[in-house]
Amino acid sequence: MSLGQLKVMSAIERCRSAALGGHALRCSACAQPQIAYNSCRNRHCPKCQSSAAQRWLEARQAKLLPVPYYHVVFTLPAPISAIAYTNKEIIYGLLFDIAAETMRTIAADPKHLGARIGVTLVLHTWGSALTHHPHVHGIVPGGGFALEADQWVPCKPGFFLSVRVLSRLFRRRFLEELQNAHRRGQLKFFGEHLDLSDAAAFADWLTPLRQCEWVVYAKRPFAGPEAVLAYLSRYTHRVAISNRRLVALDDRGVTFRWKDYRAQGRTRYKTMTLRTEEFMRRFLLHVLPSGFHRIRHYGLLANARRKTHIATARKLLHQPAPVVAVDPAAVHAGSGAIRPTFVCRHCGAPMLVIETFAQAPHIRGPPASPGQP
Repeated sequence: MSLGQLKVMSAIERCRSAALGGHALRCSACAQPQIAYNSCRNRHCPKCQSSAAQRWLEARQAKLLPVPYYHVVFTLPAPISAIAYTNKEIIYGLLFDIAAETMRTIAADPKHLGARIGVTLVLHTWGSALTHHPHVHGIVPGGGFALEADQWVPCKPGFFLSVRVLSRLFRRRFLEELQNAHRRGQLKFFGEHLDLSDAAAFADWLTPLRQCEWVVYAKRPFAGPEAVLAYLSRYTHRVAISNRRLVALDDRGVTFRWKDYRAQGRTRYKTMTLRTEEFMRRFLLHVLPSGFHRIRHYGLLANARRKTHIATARKLLHQPAPVVAVDPAAVHAGSGAIRPTFVCRHCGAPMLVIETFAQAPHIRGPPASPGQP
């Protein structure tokens, strides 16, 4: 395992345990005691993503435009997914950039839309059975700024861009940039792919990929901004598997629920049992490189000028900025006070922090003796 994978495993093992410290609490009404352990806050931890997702959504609630939003998925073919595991930063980065470039290029073509658009992309690297399946989900407003005029150009009702055209350009541009990365010596190969280090062998390996179909899938538009937020809350901070999908841990291994997309009806939802070491191997396939951003914004939604672009879009659409409602669950009924961080599970009254305790110290080696390095 890599150092990054070891850090993820260590964080998940220690999450919400005494090893990370915590708080001793007492209810302000019924004096019921409680212990709350600290979270690891690792982005790969299934327990620590719900609050992060909620904060992310609240920060973007006011940035939604009053237009239909479209959902586009770009998927890498299986041969490229196989080499992506040992070249995550390069290939995942290309997947982001080429997918965004493809949509912006086709949208700017007057034959299709003739507008400058904005794109939010979210990386997923897993299938439902925890297999390695890199793809990006794109959330795109249905329209953009006209190329040479100060006006908003909407999409056709119920239609964003041709997925066939997107697929062809995505395939060509990705393979071009992948070959450039190989020429610069940025790709690493191991095991059965070791011979791909040779330029001629790599060129031959790319040939069938230029002829096969690359999957670009466009779903129907979302039913309003609320549906966009509901989707984002499920996808932006998702990890390879959530706790609710885990069924059992016993002598046979780990049993979890998964969805078979090739089946229909009730038979689509199944359970799978994997040996514990195989389950952990599949989970660790999806650990991202340190510092790698799995949510990225492009075009009109790029961070540098997003605020200005959204204000301009609202002006062109003749729509005021929305009023962000306060979550009723976060406010005490009738008092208007913000809901406390800790609430008594027995009576619902605020819990008071009466003591804090630090995390356990890391195990360190003994100090070096005098004269030793």
